[in-house]
Amino acid sequence: MTRPARGAAPSQPPSYAPPMTPRLPASEEPFVVGDKAVHPSHGVGEVTAIESREIGGTRGDFYILRILDNAMKVMVPTTAVMQVGLRKVMSPKEAEKVLETMTKREVAVDLQPWSRRFRAYTEMIKSGSPHEIAKVLRDMHRLKFDKELSFGERRLLDQAKGLLFKELALATKVTEAEMAARVAEIFKV
Repeated sequence: MTRPARGAAPSQPPSYAPPMTPRLPASEEPFVVGDKAVHPSHGVGEVTAIESREIGGTRGDFYILRILDNAMKVMVPTTAVMQVGLRKVMSPKEAEKVLETMTKREVAVDLQPWSRRFRAYTEMIKSGSPHEIAKVLRDMHRLKFDKELSFGERRLLDQAKGLLFKELALATKVTEAEMAARVAEIFKV
């Protein structure tokens, strides 16, 4: 084992970066009022207005989204759609691929200790990629069969469900309850 030179900072273990499934592309087409849009942090919303506002002395146009889960209002600059990752709801074909991700036998994150795994799973959720979020959902469901989930694990599971179920239901034209039942069926032993 090599030691750091005297006075040098000890080396840190490399931080974990999960292998990223490409995020669905942000929408390059403009949204119109009534469109459904997916915000990577908040889930599915509806564009309720496009308004011109002045913020910090700069005037700009904003999409006003009403998030369907909680009626939260989110403003996204029309010029920052790509940076934010705002995108259209996935296609039915893409939804089937996401559901297929849940059936795979692999484990997305196998780091020790739990704090590193938690950080990795949180980054996967923040990525906005439905495939990465599906992996978190899959791993938390598997863990649930082995033991009772901790508060943090339950939070990850709930976050993943909240971000995925509504979009999958919209994409496949079923109710959220039907989608939840379909996903539950995937995870039955």
